[in-house]
Amino acid sequence: MTENSKIKIAVASGKGGTGKTLVSTNLFWTAQNAGFPVTLVDCDAEEPNVTEFVSGDVLSTDTVTQNIPVINPELCVFCGKCFNYCNYNAIVYLPANQFIKVVEDLCHDCGACKVACKFGAITEKEKQLGTVNSMYLNSHAELIEACADVGVYSPVPVIKKAIKEASNSYLALFDSPPGISCPFIATVENADYVILVTEPTPFGLNDLKLSVETLQQLKKTFGVIVNRAGLGNREVYDWLQQNKIPLLLEIPFEREIARIYSEGRLLAEEKPAYQLQFKQVLKAIEKSVKR
Repeated sequence: MTENSKIKIAVASGKGGTGKTLVSTNLFWTAQNAGFPVTLVDCDAEEPNVTEFVSGDVLSTDTVTQNIPVINPELCVFCGKCFNYCNYNAIVYLPANQFIKVVEDLCHDCGACKVACKFGAITEKEKQLGTVNSMYLNSHAELIEACADVGVYSPVPVIKKAIKEASNSYLALFDSPPGISCPFIATVENADYVILVTEPTPFGLNDLKLSVETLQQLKKTFGVIVNRAGLGNREVYDWLQQNKIPLLLEIPFEREIARIYSEGRLLAEEKPAYQLQFKQVLKAIEKSVKR
């Protein structure tokens, strides 16, 4: 890789437990060990675990909040305009009973209801959604952790804040939440390239297909890493070949690899041969992005 370009890579999967964090942390270690400025963002805000493998000194902790409308029933004339303006169905409005209330978990902080109200019946309160921790590892490596508060309906604002913190990085790695719902979209939409991590099983293939379909709709460039290679069958490989999807790397289903991971250690650091392979993955991605 060269230092003349900025690349954002998301590491994602259609299901949990495929090895996203294994891949993202080892790519991060490989890049920083080679001397490249790199930031790893843990975007799995509901269950961040990157710090189990890499951690550093906390430089800052930013609180992520959103504004929640508060409707004063004594000033409200129950005209229903705020209800009609809300695109997220976050307002319960029963005119016959003169009842109106905001459902906080559905509110997207768009401000439309406050604009709609001409009677000053709507004010706002601040609600904490989570925190973003920035950690320093060395002069060219940092870690950013998105952490949503327990009970928060959507971690998307926290994820977006964490990604924004890495906007000036030469190489940014996003450890994505599993699945293909809103948190996944919020992560991969910012990436120049997406690595999909899967396993050679029927479940792995099914969720890989869903992820690929989603990324194709988003017009994202992507490739696949097969973790626990040798565990299942060849259906994943056949499907990748049929659809001309690049296979970036295979990580074998081996006890030693499982032991290293379970102890919170890094495969690329423990086994230099894998460091070389992860470096080749980064080079292949850089070449694909520049194409």
